[in-house]
Amino acid sequence: LREIAFLNPGVRILFEDKRAGREQKHDYCYEGGVRFFVEYLNRGKESLTPQPIHMSGEQGETSVEVAMQYTDGYAEAVYTFTNNIPNPEGGTHLQGFRTALTRVINAYARKNGFLKEKDENPTGEDVREGLTAIISLRMPEPQFEGQTKAKLGSSYIRGFIDGVVSDQ
Repeated sequence: LREIAFLNPGVRILFEDKRAGREQKHDYCYEGGVRFFVEYLNRGKESLTPQPIHMSGEQGETSVEVAMQYTDGYAEAVYTFTNNIPNPEGGTHLQGFRTALTRVINAYARKNGFLKEKDENPTGEDVREGLTAIISLRMPEPQFEGQTKAKLGSSYIRGFIDGVVSDQ
């Protein structure tokens, strides 16, 4: 319920358990959407920026919202969703995000002298170290690989996400 509330900013989900001895109430509403989702995931960690970086873009009926924040940890935690459906194996939206992020960070490092001419570019794994990100895609008629919808296969999404992340 919390996940659905994060992915749909402004939606309020009220859960009330009235069973004897288990009375509980939960109110899930996150106006900040995926930004708040990243902050929630990073609670208890040392974030390297005061707030998550937020990006969004639209192309026809397709839209994406991305929030990301680096922590002082080493693990990568990137979660992908298509029409509120979790895609634990990622897919084309994750590929587009990773490609753009690696390219943009390497270009920035070269342009600003953080990498010398002889230095190798950091790999994608290097660039994503300590990263927490949410990619929430909305699109008509998504194509998934397999019955479980664990991986998005819609090929044009890779370029769409790459463009949004590169531009922003």
